[in-house]
Amino acid sequence: MNGGFALDRIRVVLSRPSHPGNIGAAARAMKTMGLSQLWLVSPACFPDPVADARASGATDLLESARVVDTLEEALAGTVLAAAVTARRRELSLPRVTARAAAAEMVQWADRGELALVFGNETSGLSNDEVGLCAMPVTIPTNPDFSSLNLGAAVQLLTYELRMAALEPPEVYAGDPQPQPATHAEVEGFLAHLEQAVTESGFHEPQNPRRLMPRFRRLFGRIRLEKEEVGILRGMLSSFQRKA
Repeated sequence: MNGGFALDRIRVVLSRPSHPGNIGAAARAMKTMGLSQLWLVSPACFPDPVADARASGATDLLESARVVDTLEEALAGTVLAAAVTARRRELSLPRVTARAAAAEMVQWADRGELALVFGNETSGLSNDEVGLCAMPVTIPTNPDFSSLNLGAAVQLLTYELRMAALEPPEVYAGDPQPQPATHAEVEGFLAHLEQAVTESGFHEPQNPRRLMPRFRRLFGRIRLEKEEVGILRGMLSSFQRKA
C-alpha cells in the first residue's frame, strides 16, 4: 500500500482541547509527518491567533479542520478508532503501545477511515470516550515522570504512523480482505443488543451491573466485520420475534 494513502485516511481527533496553542502544535506535528485530517471536538477556543502562531506554517490544516460537538460525530464513518490514554481503566480493553497501534492502523487503512483520538490536556479522555474506541493506546513513558504535552504526544504517534506507513507489512494480494464494520454499525449493534437483553429481562436498566460495558469490552476485543454485524443483528431480531 502507498504510505501516503494510508496517512491520508487517518484522522487526528483532539477531544475538548482547552488551549489553542496545543491545537496549533498538533497541526504542526501532523504536517511534518504527512497527516492532514484534523478533527476538533468542542474546542474551548478555536479559531485563535495563538493556534496559528504555534502551527508554524501548518495553518492550512487549521483552516481545513473539522469542528464537531461530540466524539461520536468525529468517529462517524471510521472502521477503527484508537484512543491515546495513560491511565489503566476498569473493564477497558488491553492497551497497546504506540508502535504496535501504528502498525495495525496502517494495515487497516485500505479498508476505510481511521481515527487517532487524544483527550483534554488536563483530564484526558473520559471512560465513555475510551469506550467508543476499539484500541486503547499508551505511550511507554518513564513511569516516574509520565507527563507529556498534547502536542508532543501527537508528534510521537504521528511519527510512529509515518514509520509504519513507510514500511508496511507484506500482504498477499490474492487474499480476500473482509469489509470491516464501521463505527456506526458497531454502535448500532450494541444498541440493538442492549434493547434485546432488556426486553428479555436479562438486563435491568435500573440495576445494570455494568453489563453493557462488559459487552462493549467483549466485542471490542475483536474487529467486527460488516457481515458479522449483520449476522448478529439478524440473530437478535429473530430472538425478539420469537419472544
